[in-house]
Amino acid sequence: MARSALLNVMVQAALKAGKSLARDFGEVQNLQVSVKGPSDFVSQADLKAEKLVRDDLLKARPTYGFLGEEGEEIKGTDGAHRWIVDPLDGTTNFLHGIPQFAVSIALERNGEVVAGVIFNPATDELYTAEKGGGAFMNDRRIRVGARKVLSDCVIGCAVPHLGRGQHGKALVELRHVMGEVAGIRRFGAAALDLAYVATGRFDGFWESGLNAWDIAAGILLIREAGGFVSDRSGGADALDKGEVVAGNEYIQKALLEVVNRPLPAN
Repeated sequence: MARSALLNVMVQAALKAGKSLARDFGEVQNLQVSVKGPSDFVSQADLKAEKLVRDDLLKARPTYGFLGEEGEEIKGTDGAHRWIVDPLDGTTNFLHGIPQFAVSIALERNGEVVAGVIFNPATDELYTAEKGGGAFMNDRRIRVGARKVLSDCVIGCAVPHLGRGQHGKALVELRHVMGEVAGIRRFGAAALDLAYVATGRFDGFWESGLNAWDIAAGILLIREAGGFVSDRSGGADALDKGEVVAGNEYIQKALLEVVNRPLPAN
């Protein structure tokens, strides 16, 4: 596949940060047995990965803005472009030695995401997309799944944990969806969950309470793979609202209806 100069910059930054994370991931697995535990180490791995990405991206395009999970937003001087970066999506997985984490990089132009990269260094899977150019995994074209009914589908989701609210609401949504589908999976890294929809591994995915850096690249991947992504109201504000319902033309629509079913009155 042919990549633009900008996408090549993004890929190289993701690979460099991923290489750093892969080294630190091996150390985290060793630290599981220590008394102190790996928490402090992981926070440093996260910060180091973001610095690697930020330095590469801003060196290539110094006038662009930068929004990352770990630092304050940098306003760009050109006013049109912004990098949106999660240097370590799936931090809890990383912390526990679970190989389901990724570097996620998106490029926003005039408020629209036009390029995205997601890289899982543990599996060496690189997902890329550019607006109008299709979506790829390791340079192989990918498409969303073709299933048309929820009863045949595996759906990805999130489950709120300690410190996150609306547990009751999430349980009701889960009950609604589990009664309609072939399987539900909760893997704990939203960027990869969206990439899995783009590849057809998941037939759909829904989650709320997200940040732009969690989902910007993944939204573009799905759309370039022929899928659909909306916010929970069915609108186009998924990135701003931090909520996604995704799938192919049929499953996204059906999933949207199920997750929006009214909560019980009591």
